[in-house]
Amino acid sequence: MQPTMTASGNPASITRLLMLLSLGIASFALQLPAYAQADTAKSPSSQAPLDYPLAAGDSIRIQVFQNPDLTIETRVSEGGTITYPMIGAVDIGALSIAAAEKKIADALQDGGFLQKPQVNITLLQVRGNQVSVLGQVARPGRFPLDTANIRLTDMLAIAGGATATGDDVAIVTGLRAGQPFRKQINIPSIFLADRAVDDIVLQGGDTIYVHRAPVFYIYGEAQRPGAFRIERDMTVMQALALGGGPTVRGSEKRLRLLRKGADGSPQQIEPQLIDRVLPDDVIYVKESIF
Repeated sequence: MQPTMTASGNPASITRLLMLLSLGIASFALQLPAYAQADTAKSPSSQAPLDYPLAAGDSIRIQVFQNPDLTIETRVSEGGTITYPMIGAVDIGALSIAAAEKKIADALQDGGFLQKPQVNITLLQVRGNQVSVLGQVARPGRFPLDTANIRLTDMLAIAGGATATGDDVAIVTGLRAGQPFRKQINIPSIFLADRAVDDIVLQGGDTIYVHRAPVFYIYGEAQRPGAFRIERDMTVMQALALGGGPTVRGSEKRLRLLRKGADGSPQQIEPQLIDRVLPDDVIYVKESIF
């Protein structure tokens, strides 16, 4: 008498069982996106940073979950207000998106129009919170403050950074507490000298200006006469090297330096090789005596 083989011992049965299990797992995996979509549809989503401070001129879309008739697109007025169905004028200027959503939701609930409304605000176009970046930068223009804590170095990076002819110093102007604000900031010192306090947080309406880097001029018996950028703590010797050094007819011992005095009048001096070079200095390499 042969022993009866159970399903657990039958290879064909085991194979069928494994196939069914695989099909079940695959079917469940295929249904996961549908579940995810259902969960997404149950809660509103915001495409804008929740800490962005709304300002005059910003275009927004306001939606209330499961109330499509309350969806509107509007622009924040110069006074910082919008007009919304049923609740009228709402002051949302300078509020973050999250705070503005809560304010509209509270007004709808307090007025007895909806119970626990879920309000979603989408930022369509930024017009109010913008910063102008001008001067010697790769991409000058006006750029939005997408969040409430964008710093000077962040905005310079957005503008492509300073060009090769740009200065190390950026000038930031604007308003702070209603008063005119102006600050000159040495960008390299933020990192080299640990001056993180100078990496200030920008506000809407600020202007960043990067001036042309200071230059010096060299001519006469120099290998490469012309205008050159002054590097940090540059000496006359380094400036002479940047100009390629003297020609075979020139001499580094026969230099003349033309510099503007305190009264603006030109002064001619005989510089030492270790003297510092100042903006707009003119170095003349004279011929050797021999």
